[in-house]
Amino acid sequence: MENKLNNRYDFVFVFDVKDGNPNGDPDAGNLPRIDPETSMGLVTDVCLKRKIRNYVSLVKNNTAPYDIFIKEKAILNNLIEKSYDDESVKKVPEKEKTESARAVMCRDYYDVRTFGAVMSTGKKKNSDNESEDDKKLKKTAGQVRGPIQMTFARSVEPIFSQEHTITRMAVATEKEADKQNGDNRTMGKKFTIPYGVYCTHGFISAALANQTGFSEEDLDLFWEALANMFEHDRSAARGEMTARALVVFKHDSTLGNAAAHSLLERVKVIPIHDENSSARQWSDYKLVIDKDNMPEGVVMQQKI
Repeated sequence: MENKLNNRYDFVFVFDVKDGNPNGDPDAGNLPRIDPETSMGLVTDVCLKRKIRNYVSLVKNNTAPYDIFIKEKAILNNLIEKSYDDESVKKVPEKEKTESARAVMCRDYYDVRTFGAVMSTGKKKNSDNESEDDKKLKKTAGQVRGPIQMTFARSVEPIFSQEHTITRMAVATEKEADKQNGDNRTMGKKFTIPYGVYCTHGFISAALANQTGFSEEDLDLFWEALANMFEHDRSAARGEMTARALVVFKHDSTLGNAAAHSLLERVKVIPIHDENSSARQWSDYKLVIDKDNMPEGVVMQQKI
């Protein structure tokens, strides 16, 4: 394996949102996600990984070895079946094809070798009258445990969700346009938070990276994606989301030199605004990093 990953990493990623909805909850009418007991805002790991996938897809143009497996309208069983057309899979015995197909998926798809994937999405059937779709479902590439895992992002302070009523003056049908009262406006709702700072923790296993083929080049692309993903994810609900800090702890060994929590707890985002006022900008907070008495074999890097 070229440029093999030999170091474990733990990291803290800090971002903020202004007048936007960083991650709506479909079970709550798309309100910003919160912890109901503390009112702290939440952004799921799935949401953050989606933005990373989108960035990689944008800069690498969906080509191997940086193609994306989990993408919009992707038919996963077809992609798994395609791996069986690779020469490395064709030449191995039947009982080894799943393992070989898994290696192909890790080789060609960035998100598979980074975050892992479940690639046994169909039912295995045994029938003399199998359809072509049934035959596709029998092909599997098993499961991959990804070397990079991330937690939910949690806001530094409780968030306050605002509800905005919005209107649409245009109409969709002639029937709407012919209303006698002449009021053709369509009403809707939009939810935002005025401002919030969120922190997420991440963990990178060199041991799992060596199983999936995740390399130093892949890691550099991951750091790049974290720093730039919000720049290419603008929308009416996420107009101002910004990466504010990325603090990385690099271990000088594969298994690591210190417990993750002891390193991640060194990074704190502290409110410095007046306690009688609400934060509305990044300068209302202070990033504090404890750099003293760092465990032997661990180096702290501030990438943002």
